[in-house]
Amino acid sequence: MWRLYHPTNLLLLLCLGHHHRGQHQVQGFHFPLNSVTTKSSILRQQQRSHENDHHLQDELSQSRREVIKSTSNIILSTSLLTVATDRADALNLNPFVPPDQISNGGNYQQAKRATAYLVDSTIPPTLIPYRAAREAAVLKNLGNGLGTPKTPFIEESLNLNNMMNKGVFGAIDFVQGIVQSYDDDSQMGKRNKVYDASFIFMGVDYKDQSDAMLAVSIMGDVMKPRRGMDTAIALEFVPVSLQSTIDQYLSSSQPNADNILVESLVVDGQVSRYIAENQLPLFQFAKMKKLPLIACKPRPLDIEVVRKEGLQNVNQERRSDYVMDVQGFIEWTQDPKNKMYAEKSLMKDFEPMDANDTPGNFFAERILVHEAIASAIARYAVSHPKTLIMAIAPIRDVRYFGGPNGRVVRICKKLNPQITVDEEAVTTMLLNPSAEETLSLSKFLRLEIGTKPDLLQYQTKVADYLWFSSMPKVNLLPRLMNGS
Repeated sequence: MWRLYHPTNLLLLLCLGHHHRGQHQVQGFHFPLNSVTTKSSILRQQQRSHENDHHLQDELSQSRREVIKSTSNIILSTSLLTVATDRADALNLNPFVPPDQISNGGNYQQAKRATAYLVDSTIPPTLIPYRAAREAAVLKNLGNGLGTPKTPFIEESLNLNNMMNKGVFGAIDFVQGIVQSYDDDSQMGKRNKVYDASFIFMGVDYKDQSDAMLAVSIMGDVMKPRRGMDTAIALEFVPVSLQSTIDQYLSSSQPNADNILVESLVVDGQVSRYIAENQLPLFQFAKMKKLPLIACKPRPLDIEVVRKEGLQNVNQERRSDYVMDVQGFIEWTQDPKNKMYAEKSLMKDFEPMDANDTPGNFFAERILVHEAIASAIARYAVSHPKTLIMAIAPIRDVRYFGGPNGRVVRICKKLNPQITVDEEAVTTMLLNPSAEETLSLSKFLRLEIGTKPDLLQYQTKVADYLWFSSMPKVNLLPRLMNGS
């Protein structure tokens, strides 16, 4: 039994129907009888009728084979013509080819996706893709020291998430807007506030040099509106004991300065060779733009002491350099939101170094490293008004805002209570993040921690922005909204 909706069968039926219109009806043919008709003549007519039936069936079988053959030839030739042409406006001779297979010669073309995404502060967080023009505008605002708003980006034409929030709280905001006007500390005022210091933390993978190249590209765009303004680059992987080494590199005019720098960094294992070589584009960019470099990491010996003997056994003088806000450092460990961060993110990276290593020693090591990085950055920011510091650190240290990016504002205010800076002055980007680096157990990126009902009030998104060198795979991006 043929399936009549198949395009080939439809065309065949049309041809057969045209053929039958030229034939005489045989089934149901009646011979008229009259008084002079004899029995023998009736028998002859019936015999003649049976012969005509057999002859007609042979003709129909032959004509059906011819129709099938001619139809196949037409479809084959039309398909060849459709595939052979590479013009999107080529004549389509086969009406049964889907439209998406006609243009571009039937060749599949991948849909274009954005390379920059805002992690919107909704509950749960959502991704908003940015086109190239919007990317440039975001980086320009960062270069102007405007920071990144942390409030949800609510715009009906953009997305439809949090519909209840918009319906209920939107009405409340409308009433409040009538009763009182926005002042300088309001949400709208903050969007245009220029801070005394602003910070951009970029989470990278030190093993992949493409992350360093992407960081350099972003820095180049951020630098465009900052002519004559103080800007610096902070490097998490360089111990503070090597500050003089990187200063010498910046002032060196030797043709082999890059090689000298790498060999100086890897002495005594202070910096891994693969890190020094892969992050070399950052040093070259700083030298070309004449930007100061900030060494941030504690000395390797001190890190080892903390991991094996505890924080209290670190040299007291150096420890005071690492921890400039002692009271705030202690209170950080007691905050419920930071406890959630330690459980859901920080401790996920614990791997015992030996049989005597404990999670407590790992925790002490990581919070000292984070505090030391933030202290080095804050010290520079306080002494250089209106500065912008772009910091490079591993993704694990800046995801979910619990690392140095979550400490720098507190330390700045400790060093200078009059400084104009808040959490919106800190922008966090993850460069080419993988699902595993966001602690996801699936192919999708994880966008938040704190989804349990008792932790919902502390829910934290993974970063402010996700930035990619090329179009990411579509199965990497969860909760994707319409872009701008």
